[in-house]
Amino acid sequence: MKKNLELKLAAGILVLLSLIWGYNWVVMKNVMRYADPFDFSAVRTLFGALALFAVLALRRQPLRPVALGPTLLLGLLQTTAFTALIQWALVSGGAGKTAVLVYAMPFWLLPMAWVFLGERVRGLQWVAVALALVGLVFILDPSKPQGDLFSTMLALLGSVAWAASAIVLKRLRASTPVDLLSLTAWQMLLGSLVLCIIAWWLPSEPPRLTPYFIAALIYNGLLATGLAWLMWLFILDRMPAGLAGLSSLAIPAVGVLSGWIELGERPSGPESFGMLCIAVALGLISAIALRGRQLQARAASAGSRS
Repeated sequence: MKKNLELKLAAGILVLLSLIWGYNWVVMKNVMRYADPFDFSAVRTLFGALALFAVLALRRQPLRPVALGPTLLLGLLQTTAFTALIQWALVSGGAGKTAVLVYAMPFWLLPMAWVFLGERVRGLQWVAVALALVGLVFILDPSKPQGDLFSTMLALLGSVAWAASAIVLKRLRASTPVDLLSLTAWQMLLGSLVLCIIAWWLPSEPPRLTPYFIAALIYNGLLATGLAWLMWLFILDRMPAGLAGLSSLAIPAVGVLSGWIELGERPSGPESFGMLCIAVALGLISAIALRGRQLQARAASAGSRS
C-alpha cells in the first residue's frame, strides 16, 4: 500500500517536473528581451549552483568535490557550452523548436557511446536514428532565413555538447563512486565561473533588472535547478529509471505547446513534420531502453532464483 502511494506521488511529481522544465524554454526565450544570452547564462547557472549547494547543506551531505579534473570537463560541456549555446539559440530561434532540437541529444549520444563506450547501435535503434535524421532535414530547410538556420545550428551544437557530457558522466561514474547531486552542484559551479569570465570578456549591455528578469532568475535558480533536482532524485528513487526517462518526451512537448500559446510560435508544415519525426524517434529510443532494462531485471531475477 505504501509503495503504491509513493509510486503515485512520484508520478505526480514527474508531471510537475515536466511542466517546470518544459515551460522554462519560454522563460529563457522571454528573458532575452532584458539580458545578453551570455550574461543570463552566467548568472542563472551561478545562482543554480548556489541553490544546489544549499540543498546539499540542508541534506547534510559532504560538500567536498570528488575527481576535480573530470568534474571540470563535465562542467565545461554540460554547463558552459550547453547552457551558452541553447541560450544563444533562443535569441532568434523559437522556444518550442529549440527545445525539440536540443532534446534530440540521444541521437548524438548513440554514435558517441559506440566509439567511446563500446555500446553498439542495434536493430530498432537504427530506425530511430534514421527517423531523427529525416526530422532534422525537414527542420533544417535551406530555404529558411539565414538567422533561423544559425539558431538551429546553435541548438544542435548544444545538443552535441549535452551528449558529450553524458559520455564523460558515464565514464566518471563507472570509475569513481560519486554522489549525483554533489557532482551536479560542483560541475555547475565550475562551468558557471567560466561563463562569468566569458560574459565579462564579451561586450554587452548590462542586464535590465526588470521584474520579469528577476522572476526568470528565481525560476531558473530555485525551481528549474534546486527544487527540480530534488524532485528528480525523489522520482529516480521510487520509479523505474526507464519509466522516469520517458518523461523527457514531455519536456519538449510542453516547450512547443507553451511557445505556441504564449509566444504565438506556429511551426511551418515542414518544421511540424520534422518535430513529429524526432518525437516518434525519441519515443522509440525510450521504449527500447525501457524494454532492455526490463529484460535485464528479469534475467537477474531468474539468475538469483537458480
